[in-house]
Amino acid sequence: MLSETHSLLSPEQIRIQEKLAIFLAFIAGYIDATGLIQWKTYVSFMSGNTTQLGAAFFSDKFGVIITSLIVITSFLIGIYAGTCLSLWKRIKNQILTFYLVSGILIFYSIIDYFYNINNLSSIAIVGFSMGLMNTIVTSVGNQKVNTDFVTGTLNSLARNTAMLNMTEDEAEKKKYRSNAIHLLLLWLGFLSGASAAPFLLDVLKNLTLLLPAVLLLTCSRLIPNITTTKY
Repeated sequence: MLSETHSLLSPEQIRIQEKLAIFLAFIAGYIDATGLIQWKTYVSFMSGNTTQLGAAFFSDKFGVIITSLIVITSFLIGIYAGTCLSLWKRIKNQILTFYLVSGILIFYSIIDYFYNINNLSSIAIVGFSMGLMNTIVTSVGNQKVNTDFVTGTLNSLARNTAMLNMTEDEAEKKKYRSNAIHLLLLWLGFLSGASAAPFLLDVLKNLTLLLPAVLLLTCSRLIPNITTTKY
């Protein structure tokens, strides 16, 4: 994972880390909105899927139950795999994870273009890739972040803003202000991606996931400039 040891990061590295997190949040928002439009389910927002799963148990909506279980399981497996990769001593940074997620999206798009992959397989594949992507950046500076979903981001944003307004210590004010800005930009990145998805889906159609695949390859160029550490 990127920068678990925050004190070793320079201000320039933190700025690069912030840009990378926003990039990934945009991609997550874009893919999540695409999943909602195409398959009527979230592929990164597991809070929504868990709510749908719970509500469906007593309403005989077996399709929703199956879909929710598949996407949640795939997402968890993706996080498990990404975490294992981050702990693997032979891997010195997270470039491999970028390539894996990008490769999955490219391979999926090509196959879907010719053979039209069914919905359950689609959400399993994309859900796994989103879980994998969620392990790439886990913090910006001293603030832990999640680039794939927004509930935790908004919660941390509100908490840091409250602590900023309540503290009298200037050092703490600087820290909370920086954290709040990072979190706000992260949320805006996710929102921007989700907003772009409906328009680009009409344009790119079955190849819509090629865009985030290309963006991920672009993001990977930032990795050599960030110190990486293990858990």
